[in-house]
Amino acid sequence: MNWLLVIAGAVVGAPLRYLTDRAVQARHDTVFPWGTFTVNLAGCLVLGLLAGAVTYGAASHSTQLLIGTGFCGALTTYSTFSYETLRLAETGARFFAVANVVASVITGAGAAFTGAAVAQAIWA
Repeated sequence: MNWLLVIAGAVVGAPLRYLTDRAVQARHDTVFPWGTFTVNLAGCLVLGLLAGAVTYGAASHSTQLLIGTGFCGALTTYSTFSYETLRLAETGARFFAVANVVASVITGAGAAFTGAAVAQAIWA
């Protein structure tokens, strides 16, 4: 049953990642990968909130599998982040490559902490 929850979450997360990435990137005329940045940031926020919800008993292990592993696992993308960063560096856009790494790590961790803090405020 657990694997079905993961699949169900991924069925929603993967297309949402693709559609969000395309929509966000289409609005920005820059080499910076705003689409990937956006989905990864959103995923970090959701995972932080979910982790807090699980910690405080507001979400079950099944919810964690569905939303955390399935949905967020398919929504977020470390491999695309890595590939896009490498491509930026290879094409001479080193500033954007470094900015992508620094901004992604700092804002991703910040979003996860924010999500956990919101969960604590709601359910602790």
